[in-house]
Amino acid sequence: MPMSEEFLRFAAALFAIMNPFGNIAIFLSITADRSAAERRRIATMTALAVLITLLVAAVLGEEILALFDITVGSFRIAGGIIILILALSMLHAQQSGVHHSAQEEDAGKAKDNPAVFPLAIPMIAGPGSMATVILYAQHADGLLETATVGAVILLLSGLLLVALRLADRLSAFLGTTGLNVLTRLMGMLLAAIAVEMMVGGLTDLFPQLDRGD
Repeated sequence: MPMSEEFLRFAAALFAIMNPFGNIAIFLSITADRSAAERRRIATMTALAVLITLLVAAVLGEEILALFDITVGSFRIAGGIIILILALSMLHAQQSGVHHSAQEEDAGKAKDNPAVFPLAIPMIAGPGSMATVILYAQHADGLLETATVGAVILLLSGLLLVALRLADRLSAFLGTTGLNVLTRLMGMLLAAIAVEMMVGGLTDLFPQLDRGD
């Protein structure tokens, strides 16, 4: 597969997992008692924390896998399973426990600054997002492709910032039904990507399964 298609798939997968618009309702719930200025500050800090977390995952992902002697094939299968769980929850317009639990959301409401926890981690830059970044960073060969991974992360973090800072307006415009429809569409996309990740992982572990073109 050409690298341009590979990174387009990476951008689509990461966008669907981060789900900037689908997470608006949770952001508004956690920041319900905050002023508009506080919400904007929390939105900025959340996007920044997501950016840093995913960039660290991209840079150190290979070293982390090597440290625990985990093969890329095994990690692709595990990542695919995690993403499939997320996708199934999104198809029901629900938040998966993989993203965050109800207890974490309640803790976030009580925190003075919920930007890093639970908004950035684990709600947005959670296991699914980090697994996706690590897997696609493995495909980066050379400075240009590595920069492309970073650019995708930066672009989506910027989109997240815009979505959270305009959360009130977007929520009013899209409504609950609109947000649920977007979440389900992202869930369909993620389910397909998850299956391909698992198939790719199985092919890595069992090359005899690859029949070729």
